[in-house]
Amino acid sequence: MSEAAVVNRRDEVVDAAERILEHEGPDAVTMRRLADELRIQAPSLYKHIAGKTEIEAALQQRALQRLGAVLAGASADLATLVAAYRRWALEHPRLYELSARHSLDRPRLASGVEAAAAAPLLKVTGGNIAAARAIWGLAHGLVDLELANRFPPNADLDAAWAHAINAFAIYCTPQPEGSP
Repeated sequence: MSEAAVVNRRDEVVDAAERILEHEGPDAVTMRRLADELRIQAPSLYKHIAGKTEIEAALQQRALQRLGAVLAGASADLATLVAAYRRWALEHPRLYELSARHSLDRPRLASGVEAAAAAPLLKVTGGNIAAARAIWGLAHGLVDLELANRFPPNADLDAAWAHAINAFAIYCTPQPEGSP
């Protein structure tokens, strides 16, 4: 089997894991369930992927890459950036959870993936890492509560988000066009 075929098959395994994760939840992502989804024998999976730990790391990497791309396209200002973060998390709740609620398997992630995902927020804060971390923590907390349905049914979540963003606006500096 060529190297390209092995890579493609690995991607197919990760694609199947993502489908199962998003539709059935993290407990459903097992080697046996993946084999069933791919219509192969479970032991055959190990030719393409080392095990569940590698699958989870691949899904975390995917989440960071996709979220980073969404944020990079929405980094005009803090409100736009945070709205994109919220929207992505709500559209991909289980992939979001795997990347934001669990420890990252940093040794298995491609170099620079985590930094690239953080770059848009750092840009909006003018490189203020403490402000970026505080804003990310706030956004994560609001998303986490929203995904868990912890707000009352009549809560105006858009107003809560707007208030949160306004509270952090002081830490955000407009960036001249073309600046890093």
